[in-house]
Amino acid sequence: MPDNQILAMKGIEIQFPGVKALDKVDFDLRAGEVHALLGENGAGKSTLIKCLTGVHHMDAGNIRYDGKEITPTSPQAAIAMGISTVFQEINLCQNLTVAENIFVGRQPMKRLNAINWKSINERAEALLSRFNIHIDVTRPLDYYATGIQQMVSIARAVDIKAKILILDEPTSSLDENEVERLFDVVMDLKAHGMGIIFITHFLDQAFKISDRLTVLRNGHLVGNYEAQSISKIELVRQMIGKNMEEIFALKRPTVAPDAEMMLEVDSLGITGKVEDVSFDLKKGELIGFAGLLGSGRTETAEMVFGVTRAEHGTIRIKGKTVRIHSPIDAIGHRMAFCPEDRKRDGIIGDLSIRENIALVVQSQRGALRPMSSRESQELADRFIRMLDIATPNADKKVSELSGGNQQKVILARWMATQPELLILDEPTRGIDVGAKAEIQRLMLKMCAEGVSVIFISSELDEILRCSNRVLVMRDRCKAGELPGGTSRQEDILQVIAEGSKAEEGA
Repeated sequence: MPDNQILAMKGIEIQFPGVKALDKVDFDLRAGEVHALLGENGAGKSTLIKCLTGVHHMDAGNIRYDGKEITPTSPQAAIAMGISTVFQEINLCQNLTVAENIFVGRQPMKRLNAINWKSINERAEALLSRFNIHIDVTRPLDYYATGIQQMVSIARAVDIKAKILILDEPTSSLDENEVERLFDVVMDLKAHGMGIIFITHFLDQAFKISDRLTVLRNGHLVGNYEAQSISKIELVRQMIGKNMEEIFALKRPTVAPDAEMMLEVDSLGITGKVEDVSFDLKKGELIGFAGLLGSGRTETAEMVFGVTRAEHGTIRIKGKTVRIHSPIDAIGHRMAFCPEDRKRDGIIGDLSIRENIALVVQSQRGALRPMSSRESQELADRFIRMLDIATPNADKKVSELSGGNQQKVILARWMATQPELLILDEPTRGIDVGAKAEIQRLMLKMCAEGVSVIFISSELDEILRCSNRVLVMRDRCKAGELPGGTSRQEDILQVIAEGSKAEEGA
């Protein structure tokens, strides 16, 4: 055992009804290292972390922390031991200020049990400055974008003075600059002896920052590797059990020159939010939206779907000018929208898979024509089979599914409405490489069946892999347009950097 080992998990087993989630899994962590925990959704990563943080009670195995055997009984108990976690979904209080969120539960006090607000705000500002973030910490958290909120969550965890920091998909809501900022902080923490468990689906990031990589598959330990001793292709093969060529054997949609024009957007915008965006989309075509966070990608999609009402510009569907003032209007025109934040805006966690899938179909039918239990069951079963949603039955709570399967449930909900235009905003964010390829295949299959797709992604390689054309956004404007088949990531980055208004290869 290395002298600097601070964590050793041995023979961990957990049994849930009908499934063995972990089967004799080993994992260890050294002081002053970043150890990536990798695997597909459902591989057992989160379950292993929940053992360590006291969310789940293990059925077998033991955990040694700092040389002593421990059995955490709750996340609070784990924090008290010095084990802190930052989750993918931001679990802070949106109505509290940034500073309050950082110090909630451990506020510095003055005499007579009065909270020292001056100290809270000053310490919050100093802490965030380590991340090169300079914001008004007295504003409510929900005033700021998702990326900033994630950094606040990480700052809170860092300030708890933990010996072990668990980062569960911490970069899924961050742009490239914010990722670099986070990695600078991680390297500083590592240099000061902290052990960091890094859970991610971004393999490039895992290689960039990790010392070691542990791979789980279907609840079993596949292997533990030095980051420099394994290639990305071999790592993917270990995670999936297949070659990368098999996983991403995708064929871009073929669009006939005389294909029907499905959507025409002309000078659509909201003053100060998105300025004069124009593009068109043919039947069966897939157009990708690329750009940095805050570039206007999501805002444009939300205007097209009526989530926010455009102040100016026109939308034409099949050549006819339409007014889309709300999502109900958009649905009436056979449009569908899978939002960026599946937890907040997509799934309803306390409802079953069946209820989530039937949601929009039922709303179209109205309160006077409720779906029978048999109808909703048949609908759910059909899409569970079609999309290969991993679940024992349709009555399982959707919140209990992995991220990739939750995304499939949202897709199933909209596929059930038989849309002609589908908008997908970051549908592969926070899911593993295998589930990512499945979602991409579903998109392309729908295009082959005549559905037109708008696909938003922060990952340029998948934008280029799937899109007929790439619309590049910058500073809340359309900066350019590129062909999907022949363009490279460097071409997109150049348009973003230059902000060129010239459209190439449209």
